[in-house]
Amino acid sequence: MLTRRQGLALLAAAPTIAGRPALAQSGFPDQPVRMIVPFAAGGPADIIARIMGQVMGRELRQPIVVDSRSGAGGMVGVEAAARSRPDGLTTVLASTGALVVLPQLMPRMAYDVGRDLAPITQVLSVPQILVVSPKLGVKSVAELVALARRQPGKLTYGSAGNGSSLHLAGELFRLRTGIDIVHVPYRGAAPAVTDLLGGTIDLILADVPVVISHIRGGALPALAVTADQRLSSLPDIPTMAEAGARDVISETWYALFAPAGTPPERIAVLHRAAVTALADADTRRSLADQGGIIAGGTPEQLAAFVRSETAKWGEIIRLADIKID
Repeated sequence: MLTRRQGLALLAAAPTIAGRPALAQSGFPDQPVRMIVPFAAGGPADIIARIMGQVMGRELRQPIVVDSRSGAGGMVGVEAAARSRPDGLTTVLASTGALVVLPQLMPRMAYDVGRDLAPITQVLSVPQILVVSPKLGVKSVAELVALARRQPGKLTYGSAGNGSSLHLAGELFRLRTGIDIVHVPYRGAAPAVTDLLGGTIDLILADVPVVISHIRGGALPALAVTADQRLSSLPDIPTMAEAGARDVISETWYALFAPAGTPPERIAVLHRAAVTALADADTRRSLADQGGIIAGGTPEQLAAFVRSETAKWGEIIRLADIKID
């Protein structure tokens, strides 16, 4: 979670124009700014957009209009943004799958992230959390790994579907620990969690908001979180590194982009509004309640992060021979 000092650093790093804050540029925006969300209304991305959009709209002196464009794992909304007029009045809150995973799994893509999108800032990362069926009787990652090694090919892990972030998180865990567990894909995380509760599958690495109520209610044992720091919302759950599984960092992250060709001075205005929102105390608290870790950063840092994530998950896709229908 972002500290006050980090929040002030974000604001200090925000671009300026001619010695003035970028937000002071006259004439922009002169109408509402659209934020495309490539997922259904009411989901995590929609909630994040609306929380962030409140402060961004106040800073821009224009409302942020959330435009839900769900479909194809987020690709429909990202394509709509990529094809929009590059005038700074359209942004997209895109996530890991449509930006770095699906482009490596699909034979043909309607957009190229590096060519068709202009980075603004990373917004939030939501780590996965390893939860297991109570029937397993394990209380730590070490016990789970030991059980899997005694019974190779017997334990099953669920995901939200082939090529989903949960699938990749499961493969990352499998490869890093050297265990043999079997993937069971579902049509979404919710049915996978239902089967985990019923004991049909043995474990899942799920986004925190999907399972946090089951963890707090004692229905699902949580063994570790796939982040490099503990979560403020679940402070007693160790990180994977603390639990003995090194290099198992996996997050569903969200970042703000504009269409490529958007003038740099307008990117600067949008960037300052975004980092102002991320530094706002109420925004930080609301986003932390979603199980997220606030990011921020410059457009250049976001571009480098996307390249790094593309390389990381490309290696996992290749090693695990992941394919989608």
